[in-house]
Amino acid sequence: MRLRNQLLALIIFGVFVALGAFYIRFWTVKRPFAVIVFVSDGMVSRHLTATRLYMGGADSRLTVESKFPNVAIVRNDGLQFAVPDSAAAATAIATGRKVRHRELAVDAQGRAIPNILELARDHGRNAGLVTTDRFTEASTAAFFAHTANSTLRDPLAPMLLGQQGLKVLLGGGLGDFLPVEKGGFRTDGRDLLAKPSAQLDIVRTKAELENAASHRDGTLLGLFAPGALSSVKQREAGSTEPSLSDMVRRAIQCLETDRDGYVLVVDETQISRAALINDGEMLLRETAELDKAIETAIQYAGERSLIVAVGRNNVNGFAMSGYPLRQDKGIALLSPTPEGYPPITWASGPNGRDAAQPAASQAPSGLGNAEDVIAVGRGLGAEKIRGFIDSTAIFELLRDAL
Repeated sequence: MRLRNQLLALIIFGVFVALGAFYIRFWTVKRPFAVIVFVSDGMVSRHLTATRLYMGGADSRLTVESKFPNVAIVRNDGLQFAVPDSAAAATAIATGRKVRHRELAVDAQGRAIPNILELARDHGRNAGLVTTDRFTEASTAAFFAHTANSTLRDPLAPMLLGQQGLKVLLGGGLGDFLPVEKGGFRTDGRDLLAKPSAQLDIVRTKAELENAASHRDGTLLGLFAPGALSSVKQREAGSTEPSLSDMVRRAIQCLETDRDGYVLVVDETQISRAALINDGEMLLRETAELDKAIETAIQYAGERSLIVAVGRNNVNGFAMSGYPLRQDKGIALLSPTPEGYPPITWASGPNGRDAAQPAASQAPSGLGNAEDVIAVGRGLGAEKIRGFIDSTAIFELLRDAL
């Protein structure tokens, strides 16, 4: 009788523990299955306003306006300078720590600071990184590399391949994996792709990306261009490269196979590239492309997701001026005003003497601006995006969602 009572008590205790664990996992602590963050220099109000007008006039709405109920103004100053460079700005989002210019996820003593993708791996989640640039670009490398000098690109590609748990890597920068004599950029003579690995599935075109299997134990590595990917205009003229939306969709389809969920970081750089060279139409079209990719993420990630889009830093003081009509859109916004004034101006850059899109200060390329950026969010945990916050708070939000 005593043994039976003990067994009964043990069974009841086991059932109680199981129910408690189920309650905590699925009721008390609701965590998103998918955590997706878009990082871009395009998330400032002047870019979004002008893109809205360009795409459909004053009555149109972008995805980030219409489908993201949580909005915050984000301070993005760095540890060393009030206006950060891309390395410092990206590191703050990737690690929750402010660093000096050119540093990627290391502290003052050079010790590595864990980033959000490394934490995702430690929590048993799939992790992925999508970029429109080379993986060795500082804004992208902040999410996998640890170095005090982001301008030294040769060490960064081996760091990427050495990372464990990165299931999907899609972007540009094939040249960073090949030596100069093979048409690459590496000055150390190493061919990082010379020895194919069974754990590494390399694709180089949109068609190969579409045909790549979604279920795999290794890493899907997409290297679609020698350097940065093409702009929207270049791709429309003929290209085998996938669009940002294509890469986001395929990344989600590959990552969602893990029952514990995933974290996907999307680094968009074409908007800042347009600002650096004073190309207003390119900036507007690339901002629209980013918005389209965010819409794709909403469609494919489903309701059990946290999706965040946040600005990194602003480049070059783009401004659209004049008094366009509410219905004006597209090319109508790019013509001089009736008074002959240019509709687009810049704070700095190579267009110092260009009458069509003049820059106030002549410079080899556009400079960074002191300007807060915007963050928007939807899904589980996104309610923390409100008011004025620091860029490091975005990391904390992502970390808490794991």
